[in-house]
Amino acid sequence: MATTDAARVYREFDRVELAVAYSPSSRIEDLPGELAAYARHSAAARARLTVRRDLRYGPEAPELLDFFPAAVPGAPLQVFVHGGYWQELGKADAAFAAPDFVDRGAAFAAVGYGLAPAHPLDDIVAMVRRAVRWLAVNAPALGVDPRRIHLSGSSAGAHLAVMSLLDPAGGRIAGASLLSGVYDLEPIRLTYVNDALGLDASDAYRNSPLHHLRPGLPPLVIARGDNETGEFGRQHEDFAEVARRVGAPVVSIVEPARHHFDLPFDLGRPESRLGAAVLAQMGLPRYPAGRRVGGSGVSTISRTE
Repeated sequence: MATTDAARVYREFDRVELAVAYSPSSRIEDLPGELAAYARHSAAARARLTVRRDLRYGPEAPELLDFFPAAVPGAPLQVFVHGGYWQELGKADAAFAAPDFVDRGAAFAAVGYGLAPAHPLDDIVAMVRRAVRWLAVNAPALGVDPRRIHLSGSSAGAHLAVMSLLDPAGGRIAGASLLSGVYDLEPIRLTYVNDALGLDASDAYRNSPLHHLRPGLPPLVIARGDNETGEFGRQHEDFAEVARRVGAPVVSIVEPARHHFDLPFDLGRPESRLGAAVLAQMGLPRYPAGRRVGGSGVSTISRTE
């Protein structure tokens, strides 16, 4: 039966339909397994690479990041902001892509931040902005070229990465890669997600980057999996359109055979459209030395998760 006007809470959705539209797990079978993969691959990255853990970037207890240095100074930096609807996961789950970047000569940072409901969204945004500022200020000491800092994030992390691009006190960011993002929070405040966030209409508008984009944005890679809900697809398209309208160079990608949770594993993998675009944005080689098969250009990197 069609939804009546009285039952609609957002666009054509009633409350139950809207909740499903903003439930990425509705498109997969094993959410615990998907989340466990982040932790497992991140632990493997920390075991293999040099890492400086728990670098403090701000005064609040959760304001810590893990930094994976490049082999030589003056390197570009990829800064990854994890998702979890602003209330789950942490930096320990966000280092899985570090080897793909470090092996190609870049540094990598996994940003931790406070979670809702203990921390309101305004404070979460402020924390991630402080992390990006801290990395920019300390870039030379970390062996990073401050002109080559790139941001990335998945889901809520994509939202937080864009909010950092819009930081009036922030410095110049060289580029950003935004995966399965939520850029307009008005529908979010009408779903179960808002139980932890407690947003009202003004909070949602203030923290919706879709409404605050301006000229001067860096090049953007905007990506989603082809197995996402319709609302995540719409948010992707709306954000890409507005970003282009304000003059941002945009690469828009719908990654085949990917969903909301496994798409981030492609962030630095050149065999995917997403990874190839991110590496190109950073000026990094597609393949590290010794990682190509003959002359065919076929990577030996696994893409099983």
